[in-house]
Amino acid sequence: MADDPQSPMGDLHPYAERFGVIDAFPEKGRPRQEVLRELQEIARQEDSFWQTGQCSGTMYCGDTEHYAFLNDVCSLYSHVNALQRDICPSATRFEGEIAAMALDLMHASAAVGEGPDAKPCGSVTSGGTESIITAVLMYRDKFRSERGISEPEMILPTTAHPAFEKGAHLFGVKVVHVPVDPESTLVEVDRVREQINDNTIMIVGSAGNYPYGTIDPIEALSDLALERDVALHVDGCLGGFILPWGEQLGYEIPVFDFRLAGVTSISADTHKYGFGLKGTSVLLCRDRALRRHQYFATPEWPGGKYNSPGIAGSRSGGLLASAWASMVSLGREGYLRYAKAIFETSFEMQEVVKSHPELKLMGKPTFCFSFSSDRFDIYHVNDFMKERGWRFNGQQYPNAIHMCVTRPQTRPGVVERFAEDLAPAVKYALDPPNETPISAAIYGGVPTEVPGIQEMVKGALFKYLDSCQDLPPGHGD
Repeated sequence: MADDPQSPMGDLHPYAERFGVIDAFPEKGRPRQEVLRELQEIARQEDSFWQTGQCSGTMYCGDTEHYAFLNDVCSLYSHVNALQRDICPSATRFEGEIAAMALDLMHASAAVGEGPDAKPCGSVTSGGTESIITAVLMYRDKFRSERGISEPEMILPTTAHPAFEKGAHLFGVKVVHVPVDPESTLVEVDRVREQINDNTIMIVGSAGNYPYGTIDPIEALSDLALERDVALHVDGCLGGFILPWGEQLGYEIPVFDFRLAGVTSISADTHKYGFGLKGTSVLLCRDRALRRHQYFATPEWPGGKYNSPGIAGSRSGGLLASAWASMVSLGREGYLRYAKAIFETSFEMQEVVKSHPELKLMGKPTFCFSFSSDRFDIYHVNDFMKERGWRFNGQQYPNAIHMCVTRPQTRPGVVERFAEDLAPAVKYALDPPNETPISAAIYGGVPTEVPGIQEMVKGALFKYLDSCQDLPPGHGD
């Protein structure tokens, strides 16, 4: 990964020189105030980057007063283990009510059937990845138990989040990719239909997908799921806590939730547009029988009868409390107000992009938009904008960059700065000093036809992950 000179994280070990490196257990503890001063200095530096409003996604709320409130709430329960409900019964309240509010937002009342198990339900996870891989686990075990499927397959649009592939890797599920339409960026439903077979356990649609922010044709996927009797998971990790408000505000948002009879589960991240602390997410199920496939219990352990509601064991009661507090302190009025500002800001920024004939929007986006170019490699624009302090997220196949609009972008002056900086960026890209963009090595331009290239790229990414978790060179070797 290339260094970003505008970001405090440009260097993998940015604080080694200033604060030293701890490569062994300290003999004596440091004074608490000294520790706090050091961490406050680092936090101020890192926060100053996203507070400009020029950072795509990442900080969805950006309201320091809201964060302070959530931190106060979290501190009351941060030391409590939600696994141990006998001494932490509040966790039952928080988790149950978070799920209830999310189910209400996703119109779960439309899915209520007869009998105690035919009732929509949910659980809280540590983030979108856990929600998604838990869904993969649920469907693997459901279809193994009910239909004897021993070689399960799931069908993914190429835009689906990599967490599905992680779940498939962990739980032995074959991934079948289907393409998206290059113009609409939406999954081609007929191609999904072609891939369904006797081993298919689930199909997936995104609302919206991460690369482009566009919403797959969930209604058509729902009809297909019912027709072929397979599960349909809707990945609303990114859009689940903003698209419903957009629909209520009158924006053109297609139905993607439990109002569609074929939708069997939905993931949505409370730590994104739910404006909670990292990391919490919800996994919502159409019925309780499905949710039971995520449970684990072993009654014969010498340590006692053990059970847990999901993949995690110990969980912080503080994160549950803070997610709950975010939702109840904002309420419908607060979420609607912030959603309107985010949607309107996104549309204004999209108009800036459309004002340049050299640029093109990908599909029909709403709160998150991606743009590319037929005239030049869009990463030339990315290079120039990085020099102006902007941090976009990048796509490949084709090369594109996106802005996931959050509350920091709704601050006065951000849209104007975007327009002021994008115009010279386009001029720069039309006549760049170098043929190959600097940032191309990060996201795009990888020739897939070269033998072994993807394994080489994967090896480089693994080395990067090693670097993120290891000490700087020369320390602790």
